[in-house]
Amino acid sequence: MGWPLAVSAGLLERSSRALLLALVYLTVGHLLAMLAATLPFALLSTLVAWQRSIQIGASLLVLGFGLYLLVQRRHPRALARIPPTQLVLWSFAVAMAHGAGLMLVPIYLGLSSSSAMAGHHSSGVTVNANLSLAVVVSVVHTLAMIGAGGLLAWLVYRYLGPKFVSQSWFNLDALWAGSLVLVGAVSLAFNIVAID
Repeated sequence: MGWPLAVSAGLLERSSRALLLALVYLTVGHLLAMLAATLPFALLSTLVAWQRSIQIGASLLVLGFGLYLLVQRRHPRALARIPPTQLVLWSFAVAMAHGAGLMLVPIYLGLSSSSAMAGHHSSGVTVNANLSLAVVVSVVHTLAMIGAGGLLAWLVYRYLGPKFVSQSWFNLDALWAGSLVLVGAVSLAFNIVAID
């Protein structure tokens, strides 16, 4: 959701270099937020006996947060005008506030349980494998996010301009909250079916 800030940076500086630099800052902030959300669950997932309960809890957390965002529509105005020098902090704060990292938790937990270490490996090996998987999931998500957002920012900056954004804006917050509800519900359904 930071691509409009990249467009703004490019337009204010009248430079595609400013747009690309803004995308780098957004990438760093988003990746830090993804890691902050997934790494604690990577440590928790080593508790194999509690794996299913942790997955169900994470699914309920994502589902509940998505419902909260659908009900609570107010958007903080302080986040609207951010100078390019603070994009890393903005990207981190918004990704945490919108629950982007939470969306990855059920996906990560599903991957970590499907690739669980067999046999009697030490907990240190399991922790390292889970932490590595959390980093990979966070990096892949961040690259996909910055690729899609960066392409959209470039197209708007290069071809469509700010008038297009102001005339064709739609509610990204509602779309995002709905996607959190969908991921949480699907994850919860898979975990409940797996119990039966």
